[in-house]
Amino acid sequence: MRGVVFDGARVQVVDDLEIRAPGPGEVLVAIAAAGLCHSDLSVIDGTIPFPPPVVLGHEGAGVVEAVGPGVGHVTPGDHVCLSTLANCGACADCDRGRPTMCRRAIGRPGRPFSRGGAPVFQFAANSAFAERTIVKAVQAVPIPADIPLTSAALIGCAVLTGVGAVLNRARTGRGDTVVVIGTGGIGLNVVQGARIAGASAIVAVDANPAKEAMARRFGATDFLTSAADVRDILPTGADHVFECVGRPALIRQAIELLDRRGQAVLLGMTSPAAEATFLPASLFLDKSVLGCRYGSSRPQHDIALYAELYRRGELLLDELVTATYPIEDFAKAADDTHHGRVARGVLTY
Repeated sequence: MRGVVFDGARVQVVDDLEIRAPGPGEVLVAIAAAGLCHSDLSVIDGTIPFPPPVVLGHEGAGVVEAVGPGVGHVTPGDHVCLSTLANCGACADCDRGRPTMCRRAIGRPGRPFSRGGAPVFQFAANSAFAERTIVKAVQAVPIPADIPLTSAALIGCAVLTGVGAVLNRARTGRGDTVVVIGTGGIGLNVVQGARIAGASAIVAVDANPAKEAMARRFGATDFLTSAADVRDILPTGADHVFECVGRPALIRQAIELLDRRGQAVLLGMTSPAAEATFLPASLFLDKSVLGCRYGSSRPQHDIALYAELYRRGELLLDELVTATYPIEDFAKAADDTHHGRVARGVLTY
């Protein structure tokens, strides 16, 4: 079968991948669509260290093809959105409703694929850039069949991370003020998360002025090309500032833009060795700097919620899909993503 494989030196679309049958508690999914996220490119450029060879992709949706013993919540033919969160469901963090903190869900890559008889790693417990993949049952979340799979795929990362950061991590309230630095796929979902939460001001910041129309479509009340101008709109600062780019200088700006009791939420992926500096005195008025993994999400709950919000017209998904590409055009999709030409590019099979 076809898939996108990174061997540690180069990435290529191959047609000789093999995948084993699902075991106990596992689901085999025929992938219909998969969004291309900067995290996939970060594996290629080394920002996210990951053992090669690896099948890339982590934002997908498709149709259940087979289930292993013990799986009862989905059956063959069901439409599912895939989470990257292969949490165990039994540890103290899972029991407290914090599956993103499950230690079994982090840093334990499996190898359900093979190529030429040699095992191939799975990225983010998902590997959606393949015609078929195997996930744990908890990762396969059933969705209504009337949601286009090209749109549903984006729930699995961009929406869970962006909207979840607003609703779950920052707990943004009605009337709060929000600044979003970076309006790519994650940033746009932070913008619409703030709109859904009822924020009174949503200031989107992006160096590319061509992104203004999309940012406003998703709910931005203002658009700036420099964070230095934010206080012209919010003189006392913002209740919540979301950094969605991953640059240390922007992290410092995010902290400096906070009002009293404000929160800076860090979503952009920096390199493992990157360091950020800020003035500790700037936090003394009960300000906070928050990390956020995967939108602090509970995928089985949140994916169903976001699917319903989409069906009611409150959550935008179709508008995120700027372009679709056959899997063979991965190189073009990656180039468009790298240069910011798309909100989200989606690979189809």
